[in-house]
Amino acid sequence: MNAPERFAAACAGRPVDRIPVWMMRQAGRYLPEYRAVREHVDFLTLCKTPELAAKVSLQPVERFGVDACIVFSDILIPVEAMGAPIEFGDAGPRLAQPIRSSADVDRLHVPDPDAETPFVMEALRRTRAVLDNRAALVGFSGAPFTLAAYLVEGGGSKNFAAVKSLMYAEPRVLDALLAKLSDAVSEYVAAQAAAGAQAIQIFDTWAGELEPSAYERFAMPYQAAVIERVKRCGIPAILYANNCSPILERMARTGANVLSVDWRLDLAEARARTGGRCALQGNVDPCALLSTPEVTIAAARAAMQSAGPIGHILNLGHGILPKTPLACAHAFVAAAREYSESGVGMG
Repeated sequence: MNAPERFAAACAGRPVDRIPVWMMRQAGRYLPEYRAVREHVDFLTLCKTPELAAKVSLQPVERFGVDACIVFSDILIPVEAMGAPIEFGDAGPRLAQPIRSSADVDRLHVPDPDAETPFVMEALRRTRAVLDNRAALVGFSGAPFTLAAYLVEGGGSKNFAAVKSLMYAEPRVLDALLAKLSDAVSEYVAAQAAAGAQAIQIFDTWAGELEPSAYERFAMPYQAAVIERVKRCGIPAILYANNCSPILERMARTGANVLSVDWRLDLAEARARTGGRCALQGNVDPCALLSTPEVTIAAARAAMQSAGPIGHILNLGHGILPKTPLACAHAFVAAAREYSESGVGMG
Protein backbone atom coordinates (compact mmCIF):
# COMPACT_ATOMS: atom_id res chain seq x y z
CA MET A 1 0.00 0.00 0.00
CA ASN A 2 1.09 3.56 -0.56
CA ALA A 3 0.26 6.09 2.14
CA PRO A 4 -3.04 7.41 0.67
CA GLU A 5 -4.26 3.84 0.17
CA ARG A 6 -3.25 2.91 3.71
CA PHE A 7 -4.92 5.98 5.16
CA ALA A 8 -8.14 5.48 3.18
CA ALA A 9 -8.31 1.82 4.18
CA ALA A 10 -7.89 2.67 7.86
CA CYS A 11 -10.62 5.33 7.62
CA ALA A 12 -12.95 2.73 6.09
CA GLY A 13 -12.13 0.03 8.66
CA ARG A 14 -10.42 -2.20 6.12
CA PRO A 15 -7.20 -4.20 6.69
CA VAL A 16 -3.92 -2.34 6.23
CA ASP A 17 -0.32 -3.40 5.77
CA ARG A 18 0.56 -1.26 8.78
CA ILE A 19 -1.19 1.22 11.02
CA PRO A 20 -0.97 4.72 9.50
CA VAL A 21 0.42 7.53 11.64
CA TRP A 22 0.49 11.32 11.71
CA MET A 23 0.31 14.06 14.37
CA MET A 24 -2.14 16.89 14.82
CA ARG A 25 -0.36 20.26 14.46
CA GLN A 26 2.59 18.38 12.99
CA ALA A 27 3.71 21.45 11.02
CA GLY A 28 4.62 23.75 13.86
CA ARG A 29 7.03 25.37 16.26
CA TYR A 30 8.78 22.18 17.44
CA LEU A 31 10.31 21.92 13.95
CA PRO A 32 13.44 24.03 13.34
CA GLU A 33 12.60 24.29 9.64
CA TYR A 34 9.18 25.72 10.53
CA ARG A 35 10.74 28.23 12.91
CA ALA A 36 13.13 29.26 10.14
CA VAL A 37 10.17 30.13 7.91
CA ARG A 38 8.39 32.01 10.71
CA GLU A 39 11.44 34.20 11.30
CA HIS A 40 10.54 36.03 8.10
CA VAL A 41 6.74 36.03 8.12
CA ASP A 42 3.87 36.39 10.58
CA PHE A 43 1.38 33.58 11.13
CA LEU A 44 -1.51 34.96 9.10
CA THR A 45 0.73 35.84 6.15
CA LEU A 46 2.08 32.29 6.25
CA CYS A 47 -1.48 30.94 6.11
CA LYS A 48 -2.30 33.19 3.15
CA THR A 49 0.84 32.54 1.07
CA PRO A 50 0.28 29.25 -0.80
CA GLU A 51 3.93 28.63 -1.59
CA LEU A 52 4.91 28.95 2.08
CA ALA A 53 1.84 27.12 3.41
CA ALA A 54 2.60 24.19 1.11
CA LYS A 55 6.26 24.27 2.16
CA VAL A 56 5.52 23.97 5.87
CA SER A 57 2.72 21.43 5.27
CA LEU A 58 5.30 19.14 3.65
CA GLN A 59 7.98 19.52 6.33
CA PRO A 60 6.72 16.68 8.59
CA VAL A 61 6.38 14.36 5.60
CA GLU A 62 9.94 15.04 4.56
CA ARG A 63 11.38 14.76 8.08
CA PHE A 64 9.34 11.88 9.56
CA GLY A 65 7.58 10.09 6.69
CA VAL A 66 4.12 10.46 8.23
CA ASP A 67 1.21 8.88 6.37
CA ALA A 68 -0.92 12.03 6.25
CA CYS A 69 -0.08 15.63 5.41
CA ILE A 70 -2.51 18.19 6.83
CA VAL A 71 -2.57 21.49 4.98
CA PHE A 72 -1.19 24.41 6.97
CA SER A 73 -3.92 26.91 7.79
CA ASP A 74 -6.08 28.01 10.71
CA ILE A 75 -9.66 27.14 11.64
CA LEU A 76 -10.62 30.83 11.72
CA ILE A 77 -9.73 31.50 8.08
CA PRO A 78 -13.33 30.97 6.84
CA VAL A 79 -14.66 33.07 9.73
CA GLU A 80 -12.55 36.00 8.58
CA ALA A 81 -13.92 35.49 5.07
CA MET A 82 -17.45 35.68 6.49
CA GLY A 83 -16.78 39.25 7.60
CA ALA A 84 -15.36 38.88 11.12
CA PRO A 85 -11.96 40.62 11.32
CA ILE A 86 -9.35 38.64 13.28
CA GLU A 87 -6.03 39.59 14.78
CA PHE A 88 -3.46 36.95 15.72
CA GLY A 89 -1.14 37.85 18.58
CA ASP A 90 0.93 36.15 21.26
CA ALA A 91 -2.25 35.58 23.30
CA GLY A 92 -3.98 33.89 20.37
CA PRO A 93 -6.72 35.09 18.02
CA ARG A 94 -8.87 38.08 18.91
CA LEU A 95 -12.08 39.15 17.19
CA ALA A 96 -12.79 42.83 17.66
CA GLN A 97 -16.54 42.53 17.02
CA PRO A 98 -17.97 39.55 18.95
CA ILE A 99 -21.33 38.16 17.89
CA ARG A 100 -23.98 38.85 20.52
CA SER A 101 -27.24 39.54 18.62
CA SER A 102 -29.28 38.69 15.54
CA ALA A 103 -28.02 41.87 13.90
CA ASP A 104 -24.46 40.69 14.44
CA VAL A 105 -25.28 37.36 12.78
CA ASP A 106 -26.90 39.18 9.87
CA ARG A 107 -23.63 41.05 9.21
CA LEU A 108 -21.91 37.77 8.34
CA HIS A 109 -22.18 36.20 4.90
CA VAL A 110 -21.51 32.76 3.44
CA PRO A 111 -18.36 33.23 1.37
CA ASP A 112 -17.39 31.67 -1.91
CA PRO A 113 -14.30 29.74 -0.79
CA ASP A 114 -12.63 29.79 -4.20
CA ALA A 115 -13.05 33.55 -4.45
CA GLU A 116 -12.52 34.57 -0.83
CA THR A 117 -10.07 31.95 0.48
CA PRO A 118 -8.27 31.01 -2.75
CA PHE A 119 -4.92 30.75 -0.94
CA VAL A 120 -6.13 27.68 0.97
CA MET A 121 -7.16 25.93 -2.24
CA GLU A 122 -3.91 26.83 -3.96
CA ALA A 123 -1.91 25.55 -0.97
CA LEU A 124 -3.79 22.25 -1.23
CA ARG A 125 -3.14 21.97 -4.97
CA ARG A 126 0.55 22.74 -4.54
CA THR A 127 0.92 20.29 -1.67
CA ARG A 128 -0.91 17.50 -3.48
CA ALA A 129 1.29 17.97 -6.55
CA VAL A 130 4.48 17.59 -4.54
CA LEU A 131 3.30 14.71 -2.31
CA ASP A 132 3.14 12.16 -5.14
CA ASN A 133 1.43 9.55 -2.90
CA ARG A 134 3.99 9.87 -0.10
CA ALA A 135 1.15 10.86 2.24
CA ALA A 136 -2.59 11.38 2.16
CA LEU A 137 -3.51 15.04 1.92
CA VAL A 138 -5.86 16.11 4.72
CA GLY A 139 -7.87 19.31 4.62
CA PHE A 140 -9.64 20.67 7.67
CA SER A 141 -12.06 23.13 9.14
CA GLY A 142 -13.39 24.13 12.49
CA ALA A 143 -16.90 22.83 13.16
CA PRO A 144 -19.78 25.28 13.51
CA PHE A 145 -20.00 25.21 17.32
CA THR A 146 -16.29 25.76 17.87
CA LEU A 147 -16.25 28.59 15.34
CA ALA A 148 -19.33 30.07 17.00
CA ALA A 149 -17.55 29.91 20.35
CA TYR A 150 -14.67 31.98 18.99
CA LEU A 151 -17.07 34.44 17.37
CA VAL A 152 -19.17 34.95 20.49
CA GLU A 153 -16.31 34.94 23.00
CA GLY A 154 -14.17 37.20 20.84
CA GLY A 155 -11.29 34.72 21.11
CA GLY A 156 -10.36 31.77 23.25
CA SER A 157 -11.98 31.20 26.63
CA LYS A 158 -11.54 29.28 29.87
CA ASN A 159 -15.21 28.85 30.72
CA PHE A 160 -17.09 29.78 27.49
CA ALA A 161 -19.50 31.87 29.54
CA ALA A 162 -20.47 34.18 26.67
CA VAL A 163 -21.41 31.46 24.17
CA LYS A 164 -23.13 29.37 26.84
CA SER A 165 -25.04 32.40 28.04
CA LEU A 166 -26.23 33.01 24.48
CA MET A 167 -27.09 29.32 24.17
CA TYR A 168 -29.34 29.39 27.24
CA ALA A 169 -30.76 32.91 26.96
CA GLU A 170 -31.03 33.40 23.19
CA PRO A 171 -30.96 29.94 21.58
CA ARG A 172 -32.50 31.19 18.33
CA VAL A 173 -29.65 33.66 17.86
CA LEU A 174 -27.11 30.90 18.36
CA ASP A 175 -29.05 28.62 15.99
CA ALA A 176 -28.97 31.31 13.30
CA LEU A 177 -25.22 31.70 13.75
CA LEU A 178 -24.65 27.95 13.68
CA ALA A 179 -26.78 27.53 10.55
CA LYS A 180 -24.81 30.22 8.72
CA LEU A 181 -21.53 28.70 9.86
CA SER A 182 -22.71 25.25 8.76
CA ASP A 183 -23.39 26.58 5.26
CA ALA A 184 -20.02 28.34 5.13
CA VAL A 185 -18.04 25.36 6.43
CA SER A 186 -19.86 22.97 4.08
CA GLU A 187 -18.87 25.09 1.09
CA TYR A 188 -15.33 25.43 2.43
CA VAL A 189 -14.71 21.70 2.87
CA ALA A 190 -16.23 20.88 -0.51
CA ALA A 191 -13.84 23.36 -2.13
CA GLN A 192 -10.94 21.71 -0.29
CA ALA A 193 -11.98 18.32 -1.64
CA ALA A 194 -12.11 19.76 -5.16
CA ALA A 195 -8.62 21.21 -4.62
CA GLY A 196 -7.17 17.78 -3.82
CA ALA A 197 -7.86 16.97 -0.17
CA GLN A 198 -8.19 13.21 0.29
CA ALA A 199 -9.83 13.46 3.73
CA ILE A 200 -11.23 16.28 5.84
CA GLN A 201 -10.82 16.62 9.59
CA ILE A 202 -13.54 18.60 11.35
CA PHE A 203 -12.26 20.16 14.56
CA ASP A 204 -15.03 20.71 17.10
CA THR A 205 -12.50 21.18 19.86
CA TRP A 206 -14.84 23.02 22.21
CA ALA A 207 -17.89 20.78 21.75
CA GLY A 208 -16.57 18.74 24.67
CA GLU A 209 -17.34 21.74 26.90
CA LEU A 210 -21.07 21.10 26.40
CA GLU A 211 -23.13 18.77 28.52
CA PRO A 212 -24.48 15.91 26.37
CA SER A 213 -27.98 17.23 25.71
CA ALA A 214 -26.60 20.64 24.73
CA TYR A 215 -24.10 18.91 22.44
CA GLU A 216 -26.96 17.04 20.79
CA ARG A 217 -28.93 20.27 20.36
CA PHE A 218 -26.26 22.80 19.36
CA ALA A 219 -23.28 20.89 17.95
CA MET A 220 -24.24 17.49 16.64
CA PRO A 221 -26.72 18.44 13.86
CA TYR A 222 -24.35 21.03 12.45
CA GLN A 223 -21.45 18.60 12.55
CA ALA A 224 -23.62 16.06 10.73
CA ALA A 225 -24.46 18.56 7.98
CA VAL A 226 -20.78 19.30 7.33
CA ILE A 227 -19.85 15.62 7.47
CA GLU A 228 -22.58 14.74 4.97
CA ARG A 229 -21.14 17.34 2.59
CA VAL A 230 -17.64 15.89 2.96
CA LYS A 231 -18.87 12.37 2.29
CA ARG A 232 -20.77 13.55 -0.81
CA CYS A 233 -17.36 14.55 -2.16
CA GLY A 234 -16.29 10.90 -1.93
CA ILE A 235 -13.69 11.31 0.83
CA PRO A 236 -13.73 10.37 4.53
CA ALA A 237 -14.70 12.76 7.31
CA ILE A 238 -12.76 12.73 10.59
CA LEU A 239 -14.42 14.33 13.63
CA TYR A 240 -12.40 15.56 16.60
CA ALA A 241 -13.67 16.92 19.91
CA ASN A 242 -11.48 17.41 22.94
CA ASN A 243 -12.80 15.71 26.11
CA CYS A 244 -15.10 13.58 23.96
CA SER A 245 -15.92 10.78 26.39
CA PRO A 246 -19.29 12.18 27.62
CA ILE A 247 -20.51 12.69 24.04
CA LEU A 248 -18.83 9.78 22.22
CA GLU A 249 -21.95 7.81 21.29
CA ARG A 250 -23.57 10.96 19.95
CA MET A 251 -20.45 11.75 17.91
CA ALA A 252 -20.72 8.29 16.33
CA ARG A 253 -24.23 9.19 15.14
CA THR A 254 -23.00 12.16 13.07
CA GLY A 255 -21.98 9.90 10.19
CA ALA A 256 -18.26 10.56 10.62
CA ASN A 257 -16.04 7.86 9.14
CA VAL A 258 -13.43 8.39 11.87
CA LEU A 259 -13.64 9.66 15.44
CA SER A 260 -10.45 11.29 16.68
CA VAL A 261 -10.23 10.54 20.40
CA ASP A 262 -8.36 12.42 23.11
CA TRP A 263 -6.16 10.70 25.71
CA ARG A 264 -8.81 10.72 28.46
CA LEU A 265 -10.61 7.76 26.90
CA ASP A 266 -9.15 4.31 26.30
CA LEU A 267 -9.46 3.32 22.66
CA ALA A 268 -10.76 -0.17 23.48
CA GLU A 269 -13.57 1.45 25.45
CA ALA A 270 -14.21 3.87 22.58
CA ARG A 271 -14.40 0.91 20.19
CA ALA A 272 -16.88 -0.90 22.43
CA ARG A 273 -19.05 2.15 23.03
CA THR A 274 -19.33 2.99 19.32
CA GLY A 275 -19.98 -0.61 18.28
CA GLY A 276 -17.35 -0.49 15.58
CA ARG A 277 -19.40 1.97 13.53
CA CYS A 278 -16.45 4.33 13.10
CA ALA A 279 -12.73 4.00 12.71
CA LEU A 280 -10.70 5.60 15.49
CA GLN A 281 -7.82 8.04 15.48
CA GLY A 282 -5.52 8.85 18.38
CA ASN A 283 -4.97 9.00 21.19
CA VAL A 284 -1.54 9.46 22.83
CA ASP A 285 -1.23 12.30 25.34
CA PRO A 286 0.98 14.94 23.65
CA CYS A 287 2.81 15.37 26.97
CA ALA A 288 4.12 11.80 26.65
CA LEU A 289 6.29 13.10 23.81
CA LEU A 290 7.95 15.57 26.18
CA SER A 291 9.75 12.65 27.85
CA THR A 292 12.03 10.17 26.08
CA PRO A 293 11.83 8.14 22.87
CA GLU A 294 11.38 4.98 24.94
CA VAL A 295 8.39 6.39 26.84
CA THR A 296 6.96 7.72 23.59
CA ILE A 297 7.21 4.31 21.89
CA ALA A 298 5.54 2.63 24.88
CA ALA A 299 2.66 5.13 24.78
CA ALA A 300 2.20 4.65 21.03
CA ARG A 301 2.26 0.87 21.35
CA ALA A 302 -0.32 1.02 24.14
CA ALA A 303 -2.65 3.06 21.93
CA MET A 304 -2.24 0.66 19.01
CA GLN A 305 -2.81 -2.38 21.19
CA SER A 306 -5.92 -0.83 22.70
CA ALA A 307 -7.42 0.16 19.34
CA GLY A 308 -6.54 -3.01 17.45
CA PRO A 309 -5.00 -3.15 13.96
CA ILE A 310 -8.14 -2.53 11.90
CA GLY A 311 -9.73 0.89 11.64
CA HIS A 312 -7.10 2.80 13.59
CA ILE A 313 -4.91 5.79 12.72
CA LEU A 314 -2.18 6.43 15.27
CA ASN A 315 -2.19 10.08 16.32
CA LEU A 316 -2.07 12.28 19.38
CA GLY A 317 -5.06 13.17 21.53
CA HIS A 318 -4.44 16.86 20.75
CA GLY A 319 -1.82 18.90 18.92
CA ILE A 320 1.89 18.21 19.29
CA LEU A 321 3.44 20.65 21.76
CA PRO A 322 6.06 23.26 20.76
CA LYS A 323 8.70 21.92 23.18
CA THR A 324 8.49 18.34 21.89
CA PRO A 325 11.99 16.90 21.24
CA LEU A 326 12.51 15.86 17.64
CA ALA A 327 13.74 12.47 18.83
CA CYS A 328 10.37 11.80 20.46
CA ALA A 329 8.44 12.87 17.38
CA HIS A 330 10.65 10.51 15.34
CA ALA A 331 10.03 7.72 17.85
CA PHE A 332 6.26 8.23 17.71
CA VAL A 333 6.14 7.85 13.95
CA ALA A 334 8.62 4.96 13.94
CA ALA A 335 6.56 3.13 16.56
CA ALA A 336 3.79 2.46 14.03
CA ARG A 337 6.22 0.83 11.61
CA GLU A 338 7.97 -1.18 14.29
CA TYR A 339 4.68 -2.37 15.72
CA SER A 340 3.47 -3.52 12.32
CA GLU A 341 6.78 -5.11 11.37
CA SER A 342 6.78 -7.07 14.62
CA GLY A 343 3.59 -8.75 13.44
CA VAL A 344 1.72 -7.78 16.60
CA GLY A 345 -1.95 -7.71 15.79
CA MET A 346 -1.45 -7.70 12.03
CA GLY A 347 -2.84 -10.32 9.68
